Amino acid sequence: MTASPAFATAEVRPVDIPSTPVNKMPKIAFAALMGTVIEFYDFIIYGTAAALVFAKAFFPSLGAASGTVVSFATLGIAFIARPFGAFLFGHFGDRLGRKGTLLATMATMGIATVLIGMLPTADKIGVLAPILLVILRIAQGIAAGGEWAGAALFLCEHSPAEKRGFWSMFTNLGGSIANMLALSTFFVSSLAMSDKDFIAWGWRIPFLISIVFVVVGLYIRMKIQETPVFQRELRQRGTSNGLPFADAVRNQWREILLGAGTLIAAFSFNYLGAAYLINYGTATLAIGRSAVLGAGIFGGFMLAAGVVSGGHLSDRFGRRGILLAVNSIGVVWSLLLFPLLDMKSLPTFLLGLSISFFLAGHAFGVAGSFLSELFATRYRYTAAGLAYSLAGVVGGAMPPIIAASMIPAYGGLAFGAFLACLALVGVFCTKALRETRHESLEKVPATTR
Repeated sequence: MTASPAFATAEVRPVDIPSTPVNKMPKIAFAALMGTVIEFYDFIIYGTAAALVFAKAFFPSLGAASGTVVSFATLGIAFIARPFGAFLFGHFGDRLGRKGTLLATMATMGIATVLIGMLPTADKIGVLAPILLVILRIAQGIAAGGEWAGAALFLCEHSPAEKRGFWSMFTNLGGSIANMLALSTFFVSSLAMSDKDFIAWGWRIPFLISIVFVVVGLYIRMKIQETPVFQRELRQRGTSNGLPFADAVRNQWREILLGAGTLIAAFSFNYLGAAYLINYGTATLAIGRSAVLGAGIFGGFMLAAGVVSGGHLSDRFGRRGILLAVNSIGVVWSLLLFPLLDMKSLPTFLLGLSISFFLAGHAFGVAGSFLSELFATRYRYTAAGLAYSLAGVVGGAMPPIIAASMIPAYGGLAFGAFLACLALVGVFCTKALRETRHESLEKVPATTR
């Protein structure tokens, strides 16, 4: 196979490839963080728009309640597409290199996002509008499925062993910054125009300005080099034609499934906060849209704080310990969250949102190093991406859809019990996996344990 320019990797010379100097790590971390900020800004603004606008703009014939459910279903479609993105981009990332693949994921995400911002609504082109929306959302999901693993591996494979948790967390720190940035653009738009104008055209602004971010992100990523770990692996295996997906499933299917299970609750708390609770706060709790978006921005700060804390603590106490704590606390918090929200005040809404994001952040702070360390280099991009994407399907796609139909029928406590079950799954999955903090990235077992 001949690599296209987008997937081209650096030439590997027949000499020892040096490890990344420690003084280069801030530059690499900044490049990965900025790329992830831009990539997931595009992804997250869709969730916010689905909560605030899309039921009216693309599904008006369904009514407010059903339109909201379907809007969150289109949000979930991207999560279902993410494993396919992990498979597609993971193949190129494992065969040809991390750097070029990351350029391709960003370009795909950027094009799809700008096109959503230009998409005519249902009152202009009828049923074609939601169909095109779904197609573009699938493209976003495929890009996101390839993005996270590449960015996480890029940092982890460059990092010194004793600081892999800290440096790897910058990938998901970028995601939390993207969360704040996305909500901020909607917040400013909502303050600057009437509700009528916001629903008519104002929601498009965050999508259209993403083109600027994408150009900046592509420029930054073109400046970074391929990882030493991947270059050594490429040199050692030569021209082997094995399929990364087949090797990953055959050798470490157990770690893929269990790794996904450890992060389900984190995805649930994160995307409930970024999507469903924005709608719940305005439609059910009758809190003003600007106040709800402001609370979401503060929640984003809490998510970022959790990511930094989780990554740092995982270098001191291990990856499993942090994930066990997050999932165990998550069982209890799930049962407290909606009774707290249903007190129907801005302070309790802010508290519920902030704690949910803070918990999720600790798990996401560990995810980059933990999933990278679980898998062998020759299929690490594919396997880590699959695990993370599967967690997104169960924890990111399902809960907002289930909440939109379950809570009106059975109440928030019933949905909280469902969330608690997801957190329990995380507890059991984390216990079933080994600690990875002290393992070499180049000597990870290629078989299950």
